[in-house]
Amino acid sequence: MYWSKWDLNLKIRLIGDSLFSMFFWMYFPFMMLFFSDAFGKSIASMLMAVPPLISLLGSLFGGYLSDRWGRRPAMLLGAFLQTSMFAGFALSSSHWLDYLAYIGLGLGGAIYTPGSSAMVADVTPEKDRRMVFATFVTGRNIGAVFGPALGSVFFFQYRNGLLWACTTITLLYFIAILVWIRETLPSSADTKRSESKFLGILKEQAQSYGVIFRDKAFALYIVAGILVTLAFMQLDMYLALYVKENVPTQTLFAFSHLTLSLSSAQVFGWMLGLNGLLFVLCVMPVTKWFEKWPERNVLILSSLLFGAGMFMIGLTTYVWLLFLFTIVFTFGELSRSPVTDSFISKYAPDHARGQYMGAANLQFYVGRLIAPATIFLSSWFSPLMVFGFIFLATIVSSILYVQVFKMISVDYGKKEAAMLSDER
Repeated sequence: MYWSKWDLNLKIRLIGDSLFSMFFWMYFPFMMLFFSDAFGKSIASMLMAVPPLISLLGSLFGGYLSDRWGRRPAMLLGAFLQTSMFAGFALSSSHWLDYLAYIGLGLGGAIYTPGSSAMVADVTPEKDRRMVFATFVTGRNIGAVFGPALGSVFFFQYRNGLLWACTTITLLYFIAILVWIRETLPSSADTKRSESKFLGILKEQAQSYGVIFRDKAFALYIVAGILVTLAFMQLDMYLALYVKENVPTQTLFAFSHLTLSLSSAQVFGWMLGLNGLLFVLCVMPVTKWFEKWPERNVLILSSLLFGAGMFMIGLTTYVWLLFLFTIVFTFGELSRSPVTDSFISKYAPDHARGQYMGAANLQFYVGRLIAPATIFLSSWFSPLMVFGFIFLATIVSSILYVQVFKMISVDYGKKEAAMLSDER
């Protein structure tokens, strides 16, 4: 699907999301250091466990809001909350206010995301959704690659200016959504607004999600996603610890009198850089490559590739092999990203697409919460055993994906087959 054929909603949001991602990655990686300096490592580690829980609830609420009131109101609320929190962070003179602003930023993003993903599905033909979602993934990852490098300078030396820049960008994006983005909530959706008080709305929301989670295939899909996310999160957790403790300083290459040696910290930095660069350069070609593949096969292959790549890292400390295995698990990671949203957009009923998108985010938040278990395991078991546990989690997830697609209705299977036949 060419850019010229994109809906105006998509064009505006691709630019806005990419810019915001850049600024997000200029502050997010350094927040643990910021709060550790402010409160101490022990308190900071406990405090940092709270934002994912708040974001989880925000994602569920954002999905409910986008289906009940519309995608646009949910996105506006999320963008406005982020703008306000950036401004509050910039004006704050208290570390506790900084922390509350940080929680608010996560909450705003969580409210915004389900409606945003649902809107992409609303305005994109089904056969083009993977490529469009892949384009959004590329935009976000450009920020993830360059943001930390810029943030390492601006966050520590010009923090207030950075926060005001973030405030300005999110405010302009809020205005763009308000002025140019049109509502895309399908006419089939139940637009009856609740007249209940706050507790009544919470009860109605709980009932709506109760229906979703009684969908056994979808619930199993969430469990499989949690196991995969547990593995993905090790890039910032156990993998960093393994490289630091086990990989020695070594020569990357030597030519004549020119020698480049990398310490363990530098090896890990290069692995992260390679991971991010591959995401930016390859997510679109890989998505195109697997375009004809059913979601089932892509999800299974992704889980197994990522787990195998991580496990092989535990077999070596040689830098070039570490880079090779980084490429293996990165291809597993990037082949999955566009498919998850594409699958939910097809599987969910039109009238509940936002809530399914919000509920699907549970796999990421819960996965993030249990991912530190590998650090605990590393105190008792060898690195190979820990990487084996990570690989086992991805193997189990692939088995669960097989079961998910067995449970999905025959109608969905026929629908997917018809779509692939039309593409041929």
